Amino acid sequence: MAYYFPEGTKVFYSNTLAAAKNITALTNATPAVATSVAHGFADSDPILLASGWEEATETVFEVDQLTADTYGITGLDSTNTTLFAAGTGSGTAKKISNWVEMQQVLNVSASGGTPKYGTVSPMGSRMDKKFVIGYEAAALDIKVGYDPANAQQLAMQTLARTYGKVAVKLVIPGGGRIYGYGNLTASEFPEISRGQALQISVGVGFDGRAISYGA
Repeated sequence: MAYYFPEGTKVFYSNTLAAAKNITALTNATPAVATSVAHGFADSDPILLASGWEEATETVFEVDQLTADTYGITGLDSTNTTLFAAGTGSGTAKKISNWVEMQQVLNVSASGGTPKYGTVSPMGSRMDKKFVIGYEAAALDIKVGYDPANAQQLAMQTLARTYGKVAVKLVIPGGGRIYGYGNLTASEFPEISRGQALQISVGVGFDGRAISYGA
């Protein structure tokens, strides 16, 4: 058991994805093992997985290289065949590279990723019943110190205007990593509050899950 504090956390993003490598089979295991001829991945490479499994697709995972043609997808437990139907997980993987550290980060907050409920009101009961029916989309809101001369901020704003997608990686003190992938947003007008540094909001709305790794 451990506690972590935010001081020293770094935020990276990337929109550099290599050509897709076909996954011809994906096992029901923990971690799931992918068959992909001459994949070229190394241990701990981050990949964007596109899979027939809804619970795994459009999500960033790290790789455990096994052979030239197989690798484990660390963090993907696909043993539940109700969620991960056997024989239907094939797809593609793209290696993510050229991570860029986000400059002047002031604060990071997360939203979503929590259960969605459906409510049933039985006529013969005074008590309603709630059932989990899915999960809210997750997102990050990153406050960045406003600097109109900063080339990185201009690049993020340009990418956001074209509905660009990025992988995002948070590296927390101690070496833990948190990944996500989705549309980037970047405000063009700063928040202005007396006594505080001017800041803009940079957001990433996730298409898939947020996946965390320890050191």
